[in-house]
Parts: sequence; structure tokens; C-alpha cells
Amino acid sequence: MSKQSRFSRIVILTGAGISADSGLHTFRDPDGLWAKHDINDVATPGAYARDPERVLGFYNERRRNLAGVEPNPAHHALARLEKECRGDILIVTQNVDDLHEKAGSRQLLHMHGELRKARCSHTEDVFVWPDDLNPTTQCPDCGRTGVMRPHIVWFGEMPLEMDRIESALEDCDLFLSIGTSGNVYPAAGFVSSVRMTGKAHTVELNLEPSEGHSLFAEQIYGRAAQVVPDYVEALLSKS
Repeated sequence: MSKQSRFSRIVILTGAGISADSGLHTFRDPDGLWAKHDINDVATPGAYARDPERVLGFYNERRRNLAGVEPNPAHHALARLEKECRGDILIVTQNVDDLHEKAGSRQLLHMHGELRKARCSHTEDVFVWPDDLNPTTQCPDCGRTGVMRPHIVWFGEMPLEMDRIESALEDCDLFLSIGTSGNVYPAAGFVSSVRMTGKAHTVELNLEPSEGHSLFAEQIYGRAAQVVPDYVEALLSKS
């Protein structure tokens, strides 16, 4: 049964912290991916131009690492919120995994792309792609080789769906930020954009205070798998 929350337009930003409880490595922790790999070697258009085999290999490994990884209670709680709340709910995720989808979320934008998709750099067509990519992979549409890349936003590229995201931020009355470091833009600036409208309550749910924690009206700290289900339960119980 759907319930009428006191909030009718909810935008939820999620970052690596929500997937960490499923066992996926974050980027910026001391033992995270960027501690083991130089960004300039694997996550820029220039790196792909210089050494496509290395870049594709990095993302092939990450795609394979998704096998067997399952959503945790935080992902399931957000899917429950979407299902049970009669308001408009949009999840904007910085994550490139598919754990939100596995949990059942459907109102979802991947602003940094998706690991299980590939894109032709010639036609810009996007394909569901569960397999490895290599420099000789042929585009299913144009037939060219050497043009297939991960459907990932690299450093120096514009995040996806920004028009839709900005429109949702302007209209929302509740903004949740879950599992984010608060130092990756433009996502780190979303709370400031929401505050400027004066319409929305803002909540940070994080393992520890983010760089922008003081901008939020409410802060809740702990593991995402615990604090997110608790928050969703409280939100729905007040409906």
C-alpha cells in the first residue's frame, strides 16, 4: 500500500558509501581504487587515447567484480521508499554499479555512467554490455573496431543527465545525500543548489561527516546498511 509522505518530491543522491556495505571498494578511502591506480592512467580520455588496452582492462576487472555482489539493506530501503511512497522520488547515483536496479529501484539516474554498459565513441550509441571490452571489439551498429569504450564518465567529461537532475533539485522538498564524500563536483554542490531554492529539507546520511556536512539541516552518521533503513522506516511511519 502506498503512503502519502509529508514530502512529495524527494531527490536522493547516493555515492560509494552505500555500495561499500555490499563489499565494493570506494574510490577515495586510504585503501580505495585511487590509492592503487593513478587516475591519469585509467580514468581520463587522454589515458584511453594513449593506452586503450590498459584502460579497458581496468574497467573489465571492475565489471567482473560485480558478479555475485548483491544489494544491501540500504539499497532495498530506497527501493521500498519508491514503492510505498506516493510522492515523486528520484535517485541520482554517482555509482556505476547496478545495485540500485537489483534492489528494485526504477526512478534512477546514473550521472557517472554504468559499468554494465558500453558506448561507441563514433556513433554515441549505448549498449548493455556484460562482457569484456578490448581494442578490437566491434561496435554492434557501425561495425568499427577501436571505438568501443565503457559507458563511464571520465575525469574531464561532463556528467550525464544534468538537465534532468538540476530540474529535480529545483523542485524537491526533501534532499537526501547518502554515502558521499562531498568533494566531487558537481554532485558536491547539489545541497547548495537545493538550499538556494529554500523549498527543501536537507539530510546527510553518511559513515562520517562529509566535507559539506555543515550545509545540511540534519545529519545522521553510521553505516548506510543501518541508518538508511532506519530513516526510511521513520519517514514512512510519519506518512
